[in-house]
Amino acid sequence: MTTADIVVEVVGWTGATLILLAYLLLSAGKFTGQSPAYQWMNVFGGAGFVINGWWHGALPSAVLNVIWVIIGGVALWQIRSKQSSST
Repeated sequence: MTTADIVVEVVGWTGATLILLAYLLLSAGKFTGQSPAYQWMNVFGGAGFVINGWWHGALPSAVLNVIWVIIGGVALWQIRSKQSSST
């Protein structure tokens, strides 16, 4: 296993951990869907899955996670827009 392979695996497992932790915290009531921390965890977690999926040629997973990252990015943009308009 090369150094690049190891880095990609670490990135993928980190992504999985972030997404699962975000969901756990949401389910436990510690986050809401409008929580920036929740959305950032999903964006970074999805990005980790994109890198890992692309590296391994798992294109359906990579595409799904590109969409996941976009959804999180749009949510973050909406959260920021609401905060800006309320001040």
